[in-house]
Amino acid sequence: MTAPPFQTWFPDAPFDATHGYDLDALLQVQPPAAPAGFDDYWQRVYTDARAVDPQPWMTPDPMTSRHHEVHHIDLTTLDGLRLGGWVALPHGPARIGAVISHGYGGRAEPDLSALPADAAAIFPVARGLPTMSLMPEVLRPEDGHVIDGIESVDTYVLRGCAADVWCAATALHQLLEQELPLVFVGGSFGGGQGALALPWDERFVAAALNVPSFGQYDLRLAQQCTGSGARVTEYVRDHPQAREVLRYFDAATAATRLRIPTLMACALWDPAVPPAGQFAVHNAARSATGDAARLQVLSAGHAEYPSQVTEAAVWLRGVRDLINTAA
Repeated sequence: MTAPPFQTWFPDAPFDATHGYDLDALLQVQPPAAPAGFDDYWQRVYTDARAVDPQPWMTPDPMTSRHHEVHHIDLTTLDGLRLGGWVALPHGPARIGAVISHGYGGRAEPDLSALPADAAAIFPVARGLPTMSLMPEVLRPEDGHVIDGIESVDTYVLRGCAADVWCAATALHQLLEQELPLVFVGGSFGGGQGALALPWDERFVAAALNVPSFGQYDLRLAQQCTGSGARVTEYVRDHPQAREVLRYFDAATAATRLRIPTLMACALWDPAVPPAGQFAVHNAARSATGDAARLQVLSAGHAEYPSQVTEAAVWLRGVRDLINTAA
């Protein structure tokens, strides 16, 4: 693949968001080794989350859709918190379920563009994120959401965000009154959230992760970035002991435990989520599942660029195909 003309596309960029990696180098990035007790830790958190009764409550949403009824939903998640979000239920019988997450900016409304007509989907908003799950118990993004509780693996916010996926899945099954197979879809924050959650939950049969975050902290913390990643880097610089906590929340490490087909989109240029971290997640999944890990190479992430619309259309077709195949 010929590298796009990034200097022409992003002439005012404050730094080179490829960090010197070309595609060949990115495909060689390896995940960090798991810390002691990694699997036991996540199995314990998963068991605790599965014991939660989400008690989903739906109210009508004015959004109209040709194939789905859309409702607001709120549900209980781990730690007794109440999440908001949406659910889209097909007019006919559901053949497959989907848990669809979001980026670090949260979600203002559900996006049904990749959802087949016979798929049911829940769109949970992770704890502490706008617009539906802002709450006094969790810091808002502008106040340091990404470092909330980072003092311990048992209090770090990403533990709870992974549990939010599992509790949302349980809520969808309760609403459908049947345990359909599930597909996870998430981008950026949601991509990393999914990588952390999916290895432990056999209800999920496939996943689509777009520019996944939280991958390869050894590199991520050493590379300049913007947004929430910069906030974590700054915090770890002043509190180096937090690095040991982050080892349990590395999406690339978790992806080595994946056993389901994945579709990932990873970017060559990205100022918010360093590309090496994204590719580390895909490379880990490929090492675990072989050809079941498919890759779409994006020119850039977290930016507007000339081929963005075309690449986004390819992604949406891929996600729809993944859901249909899983069904």
